[in-house]
Amino acid sequence: MKIMKEISRRNFIRQTSLSGIALTLGASVSGKTAVEIINAQTPDKMGTELMSWISIDKSGKVTIVSHRSEMGQGTYQAIPQMIAEELEVNLDQVTIFFAPANPKKYGPQPQEGSFSVRGWYKQLLQVGASAREMLIDVATKRWNVATSECYAKNGDVIHRPSGKKLGYGLLVEEAATLTPPQNVELKSRKAYKIIGKPLRRQDIPLKINGTAQFGLDKKLPGMLYAVVERSPRFRGKVKRFDDSKTKAIPGVKQVLTVKRAVFGSLFEGVAVVADSLWAALQGRKVLVVEWDDSGFDHPGSEQLASQMRENLKKPGPSPQFEAAFENATKKLEAVYETPYQSHSCMEPLNCIAHVQDNRIEIWGPIQEANWIQADLSERMGIPKENVTVNMTFLGGGFGRKAFPDYPHEAALISKAINAPVQVVWTREDDMRLGPFRPGAFYACRGGIDNKGQIQALQTITATQWLGEGWSPEPYPDPKPAGYNSGSLEGMPSPYFKAIPHYSFGGVGTRSPIPVMWWRAPMANTAGFAGESFVDELAHLAGQDPMDFRRSHLPDKRFQALLDQLEAISNWKSRGKNAGWGVAITECFGGICGHIVQVVRKTDGKLNINKVIALIDCGWYVNPDIIRAQVEGSIIMGLGAAIKHATTFNDGKAVHQNFNTYEMPRMTDTPEIEVHIMENDEPAGGVGEPGLPPFAPALCNAIFDLTGKRIRTLPFKLEEV
Repeated sequence: MKIMKEISRRNFIRQTSLSGIALTLGASVSGKTAVEIINAQTPDKMGTELMSWISIDKSGKVTIVSHRSEMGQGTYQAIPQMIAEELEVNLDQVTIFFAPANPKKYGPQPQEGSFSVRGWYKQLLQVGASAREMLIDVATKRWNVATSECYAKNGDVIHRPSGKKLGYGLLVEEAATLTPPQNVELKSRKAYKIIGKPLRRQDIPLKINGTAQFGLDKKLPGMLYAVVERSPRFRGKVKRFDDSKTKAIPGVKQVLTVKRAVFGSLFEGVAVVADSLWAALQGRKVLVVEWDDSGFDHPGSEQLASQMRENLKKPGPSPQFEAAFENATKKLEAVYETPYQSHSCMEPLNCIAHVQDNRIEIWGPIQEANWIQADLSERMGIPKENVTVNMTFLGGGFGRKAFPDYPHEAALISKAINAPVQVVWTREDDMRLGPFRPGAFYACRGGIDNKGQIQALQTITATQWLGEGWSPEPYPDPKPAGYNSGSLEGMPSPYFKAIPHYSFGGVGTRSPIPVMWWRAPMANTAGFAGESFVDELAHLAGQDPMDFRRSHLPDKRFQALLDQLEAISNWKSRGKNAGWGVAITECFGGICGHIVQVVRKTDGKLNINKVIALIDCGWYVNPDIIRAQVEGSIIMGLGAAIKHATTFNDGKAVHQNFNTYEMPRMTDTPEIEVHIMENDEPAGGVGEPGLPPFAPALCNAIFDLTGKRIRTLPFKLEEV
């Protein structure tokens, strides 16, 4: 497959029209399944209310647009795989390219919330089916035969009685004049030829042979390079700088101040612009900047932890819950602590911007094209239709590359120097400047009745609430206690049916440290606290942890997952020589259960022997992608549990590279076994639900073997 490079949507449409009229189909932005035609020669006339995915030219070439970013999670494969199934073409017949930001044509384009399949599969299947039926309709009229006598296969329409066939390319011109059929009947799952099959990903060969274009690979004629010296205390202002030595570096063109928008604040820096990245980096090394760090707090990790512990005490009592808790037969209280984390994508942030008069064009590893387009339009005062955001492949994202701060900074520099510029963040820039996953503390209380059931459950959360950074209020400014939905992330919903008295609340901790979502936002910390505490309650009740969860998850779907998880792990046959831990979490439309097995090695140190994961994501596209995503989630969860954390000292991040922010290595990675539930449930999430169960399952396994409860992450496995 050859991927289209350096081609705008307008040029793509112009070029496809050279070989004849292309049939381009889309589904309405409103989410209806109605499908309409966009004529490739007049796309703007009918395209303002449409999203477009499929183009077929007269030669029979099929192009499928991927409107979501690809950061390793597999949408580059999954989106075309869904459309191609109903279109009746093989993926080796398809060219795929990324759509630029265009919400009027493609609808929402964020890569977040594990939404790409679960949010789009019905619409995309309908798009493929409608295109197929239109092509069949043209063929039946040419042959003067009944529609029931014809079918599509491998890009051809075939007449069953005679065996005659016509390729899509010979039918597309006439098909482009038809009114698309509405609500075409879709295939049953058992009729699928490519959905549900472990097809090889189309992006893997490109990434292996080096032709895949990531942000750093993109180059423009006349492009300059920039690196930015930014305040290590996040909110510091530039008091003054000395660039005399910087300007003496060959290749350095300009040195200028720049302010990038981070939530509700402007973070300042000094940009060094040069004709090569090397020159820009060398120029920054000798740049002298004096920062004004007054007017905001300079917290360290201990100060933040102390503040959160105090905030756990602030929510007022719930009389109804307190009465239920006091009347419980057995009671338990515990506090769980999780740290700040860096996103640490393998590809650091980078972005190319070219600002000209009343236009902006962006290229880079963009995770949320629509938001960045809208943000640049508003901040730069340029009409949204004049802001083009082009997505390249992403070397990881985890939420960080959905944020609009780094394209905004690049656009400001490009405007100031009147040239295209690529702004590159070094690994140290990327890891020490955030935004970070917030640290979080959870105070849990639970009571067991005389039947061994949870009678009362409470969780109080102290953390920097995601999104509070939009507020312009001065720091620190503690918010009053209250409910925040993030406290419930990761908790299986049937618990709320089984537990008669529950209470959730929390206090938002204020800090100048910027925080944002990190893979499985809030569930990655709340899931650890919740499923660790449920396990503690199971032991308080004297029950098997799996059976205890079964009695509190009164839902057929969860019961089926527990049955299969127990069967594939041989839970009931586990021996005494290993510790076994289980955890079940639900988030972003997916349910995932992990069983972790730990053993004591001959040298006395603990070792994670095996992880068994079972994910219920309902209707799914490609089992290989699912397994890869869950495996990656487990390894990422492993790192956050026993390897790395971002700590702060005097308002600055301590860990700036992988020498201190240690990543899991191959030798740390246990055997991982991933299973997928088969059912008729709607499509759910995959990329995020696979992470939250790992840490609690690991800690529950350690308790099973050692009798020691781990309530603080990260911890050193070799020291347990």
